[in-house]
Amino acid sequence: MTAPRSTLCPETNLCPNLSRQDGRLRFAGQDVVSLARTFGTPLYLMDEDRIRHNCALYRDTFQDCFPPGSLVLYASKAASFKEMCRIAAAEGLGLDVVSPGEIYTAQAAGFPMERVYYHSNNKTEEDIAFALDAGVGCFVADGEEELLSLEAQAARRDRRQRVLLRITPGIDPHTYAAVSTGQVDSKFGVPIETGQAETFVRLALEQPHLILEGFHCHVGSQVFWEDVFERSAEVMMHFIRDMREKTGYLARALDLGGGYGVRYVESDPVINIPQKIRSVKETLVRLCGELGLPMPQILMEPGRSIVADAGMTLYTAGAVKEISGYKRYVPVDGGMSDNPRYALYGSAYTCLNASRMGEAPDMRCDLVGRCCESGDIIQPDILLPAATRRGDILAVCTTGAYNFSMASGYNRMLRPPVVMLKGGQARVVVRRETLADMARLDL
Repeated sequence: MTAPRSTLCPETNLCPNLSRQDGRLRFAGQDVVSLARTFGTPLYLMDEDRIRHNCALYRDTFQDCFPPGSLVLYASKAASFKEMCRIAAAEGLGLDVVSPGEIYTAQAAGFPMERVYYHSNNKTEEDIAFALDAGVGCFVADGEEELLSLEAQAARRDRRQRVLLRITPGIDPHTYAAVSTGQVDSKFGVPIETGQAETFVRLALEQPHLILEGFHCHVGSQVFWEDVFERSAEVMMHFIRDMREKTGYLARALDLGGGYGVRYVESDPVINIPQKIRSVKETLVRLCGELGLPMPQILMEPGRSIVADAGMTLYTAGAVKEISGYKRYVPVDGGMSDNPRYALYGSAYTCLNASRMGEAPDMRCDLVGRCCESGDIIQPDILLPAATRRGDILAVCTTGAYNFSMASGYNRMLRPPVVMLKGGQARVVVRRETLADMARLDL
């Protein structure tokens, strides 16, 4: 029989903000069972101190490694709500956005729009207009038609718009296929290998209302492999050299995308982010020397590694169901409507019975949701205490990224609130959706 996927206890240092006290689980120093009783379940918890720590880790290392003007962009698709934008702004980060909704959220939070970079592989005319009128600092153009539309709309507003060109470097990041974005046949960007990227650059340079800042690439998410960003840098710096030789244009900025991995389970490796960034710097210094290029401003777009381990989701267990001779199911009061990542990617999670931290996890089971889908599984083949019963509070760790942001109204399930934890205090930063909210747009 294979080992269960998630047998981790907090003492194994999955994350430093987990601890155990008097048989109860604590997160960011607070008793999660008490938080569940106060705020109800399902419940998203976010540790503000951990978020700020992760932001500072990137920001300070960037300041040490890269030229002035380099910037860490928080990838807001990982978790986009107003308080998160406020924290990113206060920590000196820029913002990577992918939709008018994320732009509007940043605006509503008072985020400095000149530090907003707008991605997306299919910006509509309305999207481009909205972003221009919102004062978005820089567009990341995904293709020629988008570039021409941006030029036309900028011309109508009599303004010059900063832009990066999204280039596909042809890099395999050794990650989930669904979150791999840098291969030649990706839906994102324009490939170097086919010669289309050079044409893209020449077109951008012809546009009078666009200021070409440089190039952008992104190879994927949840990257652990040692040399992924170094390989991207190698390809992109050669491309910068080639464009200087062929067109006379020297890129001032290079955005390497984001995607350092985080630990969801004990078997995931520990990532030393400052060390990783310094390795990228060393690669860039070497390449600039070999190619005779100045070091460009460097941008990166961490999202998951900013918020994932700052998050936890709490559920209330239902009645344990045993299929004699087969398996046990432990259902919870949420599911794929608040966390679809196992259904989408087969994502691994560490799951704990927060009410029974003093008891050995010795019951093999599947943790499942309440949606009407056989695939509504939070995590299969885990161990929980045999005494787990209806009413226990169950915790799923490392859910700060792509849980709140992927939540849906499937089965007319209500979206959970987000409660921010800091200094022993808990405050609601996104309120729980109500039945009236759910039906508000119905006619």
